[in-house]
Amino acid sequence: MSTPMSAVRFLQALRDEGVDVVEVGNWRSHNRNHMGSWGGVHGVMIHHTVTRGTAATVRIVRDGYSGLPGPLAHGVIAKDGRVHLVGYGRANHAGLGDDDVLRAVIAERALPHDNEATVDGNRVFYGFECENMGDGEDPWPAAQLDAIERVSAAICRVHGWGARSVIGHLEWQPGKSDPRGFTMGSMRDRIADRLGHDKPGPLPTPKRPKVSLSRLIAAARSNPPVQGQPVTYAGVATYETALVDEGLLAKTYLDGHFGTTTVTATSEWQERCGYRGRKPGQAADGIPGRDTLTRLGAKHGFDVID
Repeated sequence: MSTPMSAVRFLQALRDEGVDVVEVGNWRSHNRNHMGSWGGVHGVMIHHTVTRGTAATVRIVRDGYSGLPGPLAHGVIAKDGRVHLVGYGRANHAGLGDDDVLRAVIAERALPHDNEATVDGNRVFYGFECENMGDGEDPWPAAQLDAIERVSAAICRVHGWGARSVIGHLEWQPGKSDPRGFTMGSMRDRIADRLGHDKPGPLPTPKRPKVSLSRLIAAARSNPPVQGQPVTYAGVATYETALVDEGLLAKTYLDGHFGTTTVTATSEWQERCGYRGRKPGQAADGIPGRDTLTRLGAKHGFDVID
Protein backbone atom coordinates (compact mmCIF):
# COMPACT_ATOMS: atom_id res chain seq x y z
CA MET A 1 0.00 0.00 0.00
CA SER A 2 1.28 3.47 -0.90
CA THR A 3 0.23 6.94 0.13
CA PRO A 4 -0.98 8.90 -2.92
CA MET A 5 1.44 11.47 -4.24
CA SER A 6 0.68 15.13 -3.66
CA ALA A 7 -0.74 16.88 -6.71
CA VAL A 8 2.54 18.76 -7.12
CA ARG A 9 4.58 15.53 -7.05
CA PHE A 10 2.13 13.84 -9.41
CA LEU A 11 2.46 16.64 -11.96
CA GLN A 12 6.24 16.58 -11.71
CA ALA A 13 6.38 12.80 -12.09
CA LEU A 14 4.43 12.97 -15.34
CA ARG A 15 6.60 15.77 -16.70
CA ASP A 16 9.78 13.93 -15.68
CA GLU A 17 8.55 10.97 -17.78
CA GLY A 18 8.15 13.24 -20.81
CA VAL A 19 4.34 13.49 -20.68
CA ASP A 20 2.77 16.50 -22.45
CA VAL A 21 0.48 17.74 -19.67
CA VAL A 22 -2.49 20.11 -19.93
CA GLU A 23 -3.77 21.43 -16.59
CA VAL A 24 -7.55 21.90 -16.60
CA GLY A 25 -9.02 24.41 -14.14
CA ASN A 26 -8.82 23.54 -10.46
CA TRP A 27 -7.79 19.92 -11.12
CA ARG A 28 -5.59 19.73 -8.00
CA SER A 29 -8.60 20.07 -5.66
CA HIS A 30 -11.39 18.66 -7.87
CA ASN A 31 -12.35 15.27 -6.40
CA ARG A 32 -14.99 13.16 -4.63
CA ASN A 33 -13.13 12.92 -1.32
CA HIS A 34 -16.30 13.79 0.61
CA MET A 35 -17.69 10.40 -0.51
CA GLY A 36 -14.85 8.41 1.05
CA SER A 37 -11.10 8.20 1.38
CA TRP A 38 -8.55 7.97 -1.42
CA GLY A 39 -5.58 5.75 -0.60
CA GLY A 40 -3.62 3.82 0.14
CA VAL A 41 -3.19 3.28 -3.55
CA HIS A 42 -2.16 0.06 -5.25
CA GLY A 43 -2.12 0.65 -8.99
CA VAL A 44 -3.16 2.44 -12.17
CA MET A 45 -6.35 1.72 -14.13
CA ILE A 46 -6.84 2.45 -17.84
CA HIS A 47 -10.23 3.11 -19.47
CA HIS A 48 -11.71 4.18 -22.79
CA THR A 49 -14.36 6.90 -22.96
CA VAL A 50 -16.77 5.94 -25.79
CA THR A 51 -16.64 9.59 -26.93
CA ARG A 52 -15.34 11.61 -29.87
CA GLY A 53 -13.58 14.97 -29.72
CA THR A 54 -11.02 15.96 -27.13
CA ALA A 55 -12.79 19.08 -25.82
CA ALA A 56 -16.09 17.27 -25.26
CA THR A 57 -14.30 14.27 -23.74
CA VAL A 58 -12.36 16.40 -21.27
CA ARG A 59 -15.53 18.21 -20.26
CA ILE A 60 -17.44 14.97 -19.63
CA VAL A 61 -14.62 13.36 -17.65
CA ARG A 62 -14.13 16.50 -15.58
CA ASP A 63 -17.81 17.23 -14.87
CA GLY A 64 -19.44 13.80 -15.16
CA TYR A 65 -23.07 13.41 -16.13
CA SER A 66 -26.46 12.74 -14.60
CA GLY A 67 -26.13 9.94 -12.08
CA LEU A 68 -22.31 9.93 -12.07
CA PRO A 69 -20.63 13.16 -10.89
CA GLY A 70 -17.11 14.04 -11.98
CA PRO A 71 -14.27 13.75 -11.97
CA LEU A 72 -14.46 10.41 -13.78
CA ALA A 73 -10.66 10.01 -13.76
CA HIS A 74 -7.51 11.90 -12.85
CA GLY A 75 -6.57 12.52 -16.45
CA VAL A 76 -7.79 12.25 -20.03
CA ILE A 77 -5.30 10.85 -22.53
CA ALA A 78 -6.19 12.41 -25.87
CA LYS A 79 -5.50 10.94 -29.29
CA ASP A 80 -2.67 13.43 -29.84
CA GLY A 81 -0.89 12.14 -26.72
CA ARG A 82 -1.57 15.11 -24.49
CA VAL A 83 -2.73 14.27 -20.97
CA HIS A 84 -5.41 16.61 -19.62
CA LEU A 85 -5.42 16.61 -15.82
CA VAL A 86 -9.01 17.08 -14.63
CA GLY A 87 -9.02 15.94 -10.99
CA TYR A 88 -6.93 14.67 -8.14
CA GLY A 89 -8.14 12.57 -5.25
CA ARG A 90 -11.09 10.21 -5.24
CA ALA A 91 -12.62 9.92 -8.73
CA ASN A 92 -15.59 7.98 -10.10
CA HIS A 93 -13.66 5.76 -12.48
CA ALA A 94 -13.15 2.23 -11.16
CA GLY A 95 -16.31 1.41 -9.22
CA LEU A 96 -16.63 -1.93 -7.46
CA GLY A 97 -14.33 -4.74 -8.56
CA ASP A 98 -12.92 -8.14 -7.72
CA ASP A 99 -11.03 -8.58 -4.43
CA ASP A 100 -8.96 -11.42 -5.93
CA VAL A 101 -7.82 -9.07 -8.70
CA LEU A 102 -6.82 -6.45 -6.14
CA ARG A 103 -4.78 -9.02 -4.21
CA ALA A 104 -3.02 -10.00 -7.45
CA VAL A 105 -2.23 -6.37 -8.24
CA ILE A 106 -0.81 -5.85 -4.76
CA ALA A 107 1.31 -9.02 -5.09
CA GLU A 108 2.19 -8.14 -8.73
CA ARG A 109 1.27 -11.57 -10.03
CA ALA A 110 -0.89 -12.82 -12.92
CA LEU A 111 -4.47 -11.61 -12.70
CA PRO A 112 -7.32 -14.04 -12.05
CA HIS A 113 -10.57 -13.72 -13.97
CA ASP A 114 -12.75 -10.97 -12.49
CA ASN A 115 -16.04 -12.47 -11.37
CA GLU A 116 -17.09 -10.31 -8.40
CA ALA A 117 -17.78 -6.65 -7.72
CA THR A 118 -17.17 -6.22 -4.00
CA VAL A 119 -14.20 -3.84 -3.51
CA ASP A 120 -14.12 -0.05 -3.89
CA GLY A 121 -11.66 0.64 -6.72
CA ASN A 122 -12.08 4.42 -6.59
CA ARG A 123 -10.15 4.40 -3.33
CA VAL A 124 -7.14 2.37 -4.46
CA PHE A 125 -6.39 3.20 -8.12
CA TYR A 126 -5.13 6.14 -10.11
CA GLY A 127 -7.36 6.35 -13.20
CA PHE A 128 -6.96 7.58 -16.78
CA GLU A 129 -9.71 7.81 -19.39
CA CYS A 130 -8.50 7.50 -22.98
CA GLU A 131 -10.32 9.22 -25.83
CA ASN A 132 -11.63 6.33 -27.93
CA MET A 133 -15.00 4.97 -29.04
CA GLY A 134 -14.11 1.51 -27.71
CA ASP A 135 -15.71 -0.23 -30.68
CA GLY A 136 -12.57 -2.06 -31.81
CA GLU A 137 -12.44 0.10 -34.93
CA ASP A 138 -11.54 3.55 -33.61
CA PRO A 139 -7.74 3.72 -33.95
CA TRP A 140 -5.25 4.15 -31.12
CA PRO A 141 -2.57 6.54 -32.47
CA ALA A 142 1.04 5.87 -31.55
CA ALA A 143 1.20 9.13 -29.59
CA GLN A 144 -1.74 8.07 -27.45
CA LEU A 145 -0.33 4.63 -26.69
CA ASP A 146 3.02 6.24 -25.85
CA ALA A 147 1.25 8.58 -23.41
CA ILE A 148 -0.53 5.65 -21.71
CA GLU A 149 2.84 3.95 -21.32
CA ARG A 150 4.48 7.10 -19.94
CA VAL A 151 1.82 8.07 -17.38
CA SER A 152 1.68 4.50 -16.11
CA ALA A 153 5.44 4.21 -15.85
CA ALA A 154 5.70 7.60 -14.15
CA ILE A 155 3.34 6.56 -11.35
CA CYS A 156 4.92 3.11 -11.00
CA ARG A 157 8.37 4.67 -10.83
CA VAL A 158 7.45 6.93 -7.91
CA HIS A 159 5.75 4.17 -5.93
CA GLY A 160 8.29 1.46 -6.76
CA TRP A 161 5.71 -0.66 -8.56
CA GLY A 162 6.18 -2.97 -11.54
CA ALA A 163 4.12 -3.16 -14.71
CA ARG A 164 1.66 -5.64 -13.16
CA SER A 165 0.35 -2.73 -11.08
CA VAL A 166 -1.27 -1.34 -14.25
CA ILE A 167 -4.58 -2.91 -15.26
CA GLY A 168 -7.53 -2.26 -17.53
CA HIS A 169 -11.08 -1.69 -16.34
CA LEU A 170 -12.04 -4.94 -18.10
CA GLU A 171 -9.66 -6.82 -15.78
CA TRP A 172 -11.22 -5.30 -12.67
CA GLN A 173 -15.01 -5.24 -13.00
CA PRO A 174 -17.16 -8.00 -14.53
CA GLY A 175 -18.83 -6.98 -17.77
CA LYS A 176 -16.45 -4.13 -18.65
CA SER A 177 -14.66 -4.07 -22.01
CA ASP A 178 -12.30 -1.12 -21.69
CA PRO A 179 -9.80 -0.46 -22.97
CA ARG A 180 -10.71 -2.11 -26.27
CA GLY A 181 -8.41 -1.95 -29.29
CA PHE A 182 -5.10 -2.99 -27.70
CA THR A 183 -4.23 -5.57 -25.06
CA MET A 184 -3.23 -4.71 -21.54
CA GLY A 185 -0.60 -7.46 -21.77
CA SER A 186 1.15 -5.62 -24.58
CA MET A 187 0.89 -2.33 -22.69
CA ARG A 188 2.39 -3.89 -19.56
CA ASP A 189 5.30 -5.12 -21.69
CA ARG A 190 5.88 -1.56 -22.88
CA ILE A 191 5.71 -0.21 -19.34
CA ALA A 192 8.15 -2.87 -18.12
CA ASP A 193 10.59 -1.92 -20.91
CA ARG A 194 10.36 1.74 -19.92
CA LEU A 195 10.94 0.90 -16.26
CA GLY A 196 13.85 -1.38 -17.16
CA HIS A 197 12.12 -4.41 -15.62
CA ASP A 198 11.62 -7.91 -16.95
CA LYS A 199 8.41 -8.25 -18.93
CA PRO A 200 5.53 -9.76 -16.95
CA GLY A 201 5.02 -12.57 -19.45
CA PRO A 202 1.73 -13.92 -20.79
CA LEU A 203 -1.37 -13.95 -18.63
CA PRO A 204 -3.67 -16.97 -18.52
CA THR A 205 -6.43 -17.03 -21.10
CA PRO A 206 -9.47 -15.51 -19.39
CA LYS A 207 -12.51 -17.70 -18.94
CA ARG A 208 -15.82 -16.59 -20.39
CA PRO A 209 -17.98 -14.93 -17.74
CA LYS A 210 -21.04 -16.85 -16.56
CA VAL A 211 -24.48 -15.37 -15.97
CA SER A 212 -26.99 -17.14 -13.74
CA LEU A 213 -30.47 -17.16 -15.26
CA SER A 214 -32.22 -17.55 -11.91
CA ARG A 215 -30.25 -14.73 -10.25
CA LEU A 216 -30.76 -12.47 -13.26
CA ILE A 217 -34.51 -13.09 -13.16
CA ALA A 218 -34.53 -12.32 -9.43
CA ALA A 219 -32.73 -9.02 -10.08
CA ALA A 220 -35.11 -8.12 -12.92
CA ARG A 221 -38.08 -8.62 -10.61
CA SER A 222 -36.69 -7.07 -7.42
CA ASN A 223 -34.53 -4.14 -8.60
CA PRO A 224 -36.98 -1.80 -10.41
CA PRO A 225 -39.18 -0.94 -7.39
CA VAL A 226 -36.21 -0.40 -5.05
CA GLN A 227 -35.03 3.14 -4.33
CA GLY A 228 -31.51 3.99 -5.48
CA GLN A 229 -29.38 1.69 -7.61
CA PRO A 230 -28.46 -1.35 -5.50
CA VAL A 231 -26.41 -4.07 -7.16
CA THR A 232 -28.02 -7.34 -6.09
CA TYR A 233 -26.16 -9.60 -8.54
CA ALA A 234 -22.78 -8.87 -10.15
CA GLY A 235 -23.76 -10.76 -13.31
CA VAL A 236 -26.21 -7.97 -14.19
CA ALA A 237 -23.21 -5.84 -15.29
CA THR A 238 -22.10 -8.57 -17.71
CA TYR A 239 -25.64 -8.79 -19.05
CA GLU A 240 -25.98 -5.01 -19.39
CA THR A 241 -22.65 -4.80 -21.22
CA ALA A 242 -24.05 -7.18 -23.84
CA LEU A 243 -27.14 -4.98 -24.18
CA VAL A 244 -24.88 -1.92 -24.61
CA ASP A 245 -22.86 -3.71 -27.29
CA GLU A 246 -26.13 -4.71 -28.97
CA GLY A 247 -27.13 -1.03 -29.09
CA LEU A 248 -30.16 -1.49 -26.85
CA LEU A 249 -28.89 0.18 -23.67
CA ALA A 250 -27.03 3.47 -23.25
CA LYS A 251 -23.70 3.11 -21.45
CA THR A 252 -24.97 5.58 -18.85
CA TYR A 253 -27.25 2.82 -17.56
CA LEU A 254 -24.51 0.16 -17.33
CA ASP A 255 -24.51 0.22 -13.54
CA GLY A 256 -25.20 -3.38 -12.47
CA HIS A 257 -28.72 -2.44 -11.35
CA PHE A 258 -31.50 -4.19 -13.28
CA GLY A 259 -33.75 -1.14 -13.36
CA THR A 260 -36.63 -0.17 -15.63
CA THR A 261 -34.32 0.90 -18.46
CA THR A 262 -32.67 -2.52 -18.46
CA VAL A 263 -36.12 -4.15 -18.41
CA THR A 264 -37.08 -2.13 -21.50
CA ALA A 265 -33.82 -3.05 -23.26
CA THR A 266 -34.49 -6.70 -22.42
CA SER A 267 -37.95 -6.46 -23.98
CA GLU A 268 -36.41 -5.00 -27.14
CA TRP A 269 -33.91 -7.86 -27.31
CA GLN A 270 -36.71 -10.39 -26.83
CA GLU A 271 -38.61 -8.77 -29.70
CA ARG A 272 -35.47 -8.95 -31.88
CA CYS A 273 -35.46 -12.66 -31.14
CA GLY A 274 -39.04 -12.93 -32.43
CA TYR A 275 -40.98 -12.85 -29.16
CA ARG A 276 -43.99 -10.57 -28.70
CA GLY A 277 -46.06 -9.13 -25.87
CA ARG A 278 -44.66 -6.73 -23.23
CA LYS A 279 -47.33 -7.19 -20.58
CA PRO A 280 -46.33 -9.13 -17.43
CA GLY A 281 -46.09 -12.82 -18.17
CA GLN A 282 -45.92 -12.36 -21.94
CA ALA A 283 -42.98 -13.42 -24.09
CA ALA A 284 -41.31 -9.99 -24.35
CA ASP A 285 -42.04 -8.71 -20.84
CA GLY A 286 -38.45 -7.75 -20.02
CA ILE A 287 -37.82 -10.68 -17.65
CA PRO A 288 -34.92 -12.73 -19.10
CA GLY A 289 -35.69 -16.18 -20.48
CA ARG A 290 -33.27 -19.00 -21.19
CA ASP A 291 -33.52 -18.85 -24.99
CA THR A 292 -33.01 -15.10 -25.39
CA LEU A 293 -30.32 -15.00 -22.67
CA THR A 294 -28.43 -17.87 -24.31
CA ARG A 295 -28.62 -16.16 -27.68
CA LEU A 296 -27.34 -12.88 -26.21
CA GLY A 297 -24.48 -14.70 -24.46
CA ALA A 298 -23.49 -16.55 -27.62
CA LYS A 299 -23.29 -13.26 -29.48
CA HIS A 300 -21.53 -11.23 -26.78
CA GLY A 301 -19.27 -13.66 -24.96
CA PHE A 302 -20.85 -15.09 -21.82
CA ASP A 303 -22.27 -18.47 -20.82
CA VAL A 304 -25.61 -19.10 -19.11
CA ILE A 305 -25.89 -21.21 -15.97
CA ASP A 306 -28.87 -21.97 -13.78
